[in-house]
Amino acid sequence: MAEKLAPEKRHIFSHNGQTVFEWDQTLEEVNMYIKLPPNVHPKQFYCKIQSKHVEVGIKGNPPYLNHDLTSPVKTDCSFWTLEDDIMHITLQKRDKGQTWSSPIQGQGQLDPYASDMEQKRLMLQRFQEELPNNEVLVDQLGFLVLQPFSTALLNIQRFLYELSLDEGDLFVQNPGFDFSQAQFTGNCPDPRTFMGGIQSG
Repeated sequence: MAEKLAPEKRHIFSHNGQTVFEWDQTLEEVNMYIKLPPNVHPKQFYCKIQSKHVEVGIKGNPPYLNHDLTSPVKTDCSFWTLEDDIMHITLQKRDKGQTWSSPIQGQGQLDPYASDMEQKRLMLQRFQEELPNNEVLVDQLGFLVLQPFSTALLNIQRFLYELSLDEGDLFVQNPGFDFSQAQFTGNCPDPRTFMGGIQSG
């Protein structure tokens, strides 16, 4: 079920009509995809990943990218590979669940609508990851509305979430629900900090 909440398409950062890189993200990672120029030996390409900086280029030439990252990453879990004619850079988020508006600080930021859609998708991905066989939050009046409604809660596949939870919330068992068709109404909470933050382990 989790793969249903994977990024459906990559975002594209262009400059002067040319694609600089494409990217997408999950709760844990930001992935950058750079199309490589032809007729350059793979060993000539390099990528340096630092906590808040990335540099990409061809040895002996000015760097293609040399920019600060939008947010810090875990360098020991970040890496890059060459796949056919693509350099794939995997940046492990230091703060799991944080929604990035772009990999590069100040460059190619998502517009507000696209950023909101990313945050909603990551929030649902977090629900799917943390609650596959555990709990769904429902308050005493059904404030966290379930659609279509089933008193048995056994055949529910689609959820419509209202986001004003309070201390009256109850917990009900969730027998492996699929969150891929869930929708938020109103503002989406931050997937990194919602309900006390992301569970570890």
